[in-house]
Amino acid sequence: MNRARKAPRPAAAAAPLTRRRIVDAALALVDDESLAGLSMRRLAQRLGCEAMSLYHHFPSKAHVLDALVEHAIAAVEVPAPGPDRAASRASLLRCMASYRAMAQRWPALFPLVAVHRLNTPAGVCFIEAVLSLIGGIEPDREKCARLFRALSYYLTGACLDETAGYARGPSAAQPVDDAFVAQHCPNLVASARYFQPAHWDATFLLGVDAMLERYAPTSRRRKGAPGAA
Repeated sequence: MNRARKAPRPAAAAAPLTRRRIVDAALALVDDESLAGLSMRRLAQRLGCEAMSLYHHFPSKAHVLDALVEHAIAAVEVPAPGPDRAASRASLLRCMASYRAMAQRWPALFPLVAVHRLNTPAGVCFIEAVLSLIGGIEPDREKCARLFRALSYYLTGACLDETAGYARGPSAAQPVDDAFVAQHCPNLVASARYFQPAHWDATFLLGVDAMLERYAPTSRRRKGAPGAA
């Protein structure tokens, strides 16, 4: 008896290629292989499509990189200024903490974020929002601008250091052994524990406090900060 053959089941339709899917795949690729490993060809392989398909959404790799930076910046919380300097200071600390969290979430991407020109609509609006937040602490335009830049220097440097891994930068020198450090560097031995990740938050806040104290002085030292009772 001849049985009717079943028609082959159609293959599951692939998820449509969208800007968001491309950005998500690019973030994963950078996380796995670094910024240097990102190319349109490798990105297409990860998405299971032809490289030319990507160009319908992004004209070039540079546009993909712009989108990655914009995605990272969009993850940063920028609260509105508070009703007074103290409240605005607290909001600014939340913003800076959120920026550090963004850097730590995408450490391989952050070196690009650190130097990228925020010249997109989302980028300049981010700068505007942060300036408004700092303006709640220092309303003078010149001082606000200088404080914005000074805090940016500090925050960017801290995030680059933390995401790269403290003291893990490139070097051809043979690492100094512990015996040498113990004999010749007593200050380094005494300080080394405070360079570890568990102390990064306290160190970061120490620097921010020093920069903001003249604009929005705290009524008392933060618990756990150096000099606190």
